[in-house]
Amino acid sequence: MLITFEGPEGSGKTTQARLLAEHLREKGYGVVLTREPGGTPIGDQIRRILHDPDNVGMYAWAEVFLYTASRAQLVAEVIRPALAAGKLVICDRFYDSTLAYQGYGRGLDLKTLWQITRIATGGLVPDLTLYLDIQPDEGLTRRLLGGGEWNRMDQEALAFHRRVRAGYLELAGMEPERWVVIDGARSIQDVQQEIVAVVEARLDAGR
Repeated sequence: MLITFEGPEGSGKTTQARLLAEHLREKGYGVVLTREPGGTPIGDQIRRILHDPDNVGMYAWAEVFLYTASRAQLVAEVIRPALAAGKLVICDRFYDSTLAYQGYGRGLDLKTLWQITRIATGGLVPDLTLYLDIQPDEGLTRRLLGGGEWNRMDQEALAFHRRVRAGYLELAGMEPERWVVIDGARSIQDVQQEIVAVVEARLDAGR
């Protein structure tokens, strides 16, 4: 089972992905926790380029291909082998991030992005996508106060982040059987409880 986490900056998805992995491991599941961009030695090198705040002149399609290259490596090296071994894979961001950020955020052609994505993933689709929703201004404030990495995408204008959030919500509406929208503005504990309930219900249904 492939579970992906999506959300705007500061939505708490990285924390929640880690907490879910810990919970499922305690339950006895074999779990692989990974992330995008990155998750492999090659992907982590690409991540540093993509996140470097100095790379403000990056061409939008170059950005797409860098994300896609990292994704292709992750799918081939980590995700597919783990799924074949019967493990649960939890991925902090997957291809829906490209559709939301580069498609809706930057205005690139969605049909072309879908085509590129299918090549990179070999048609792999998440079984469950957990979208942590939060207003962009609140999410960015969280990022600033949290003291973590402030990357090239974070420094985009607020209007860009609003388009990204609107795109996410539109994507979720297109595939309601795959997406679960969760209010990410609540406490870490409340969000975690809802995520655990959703995932355990899916796992039980799949038995």
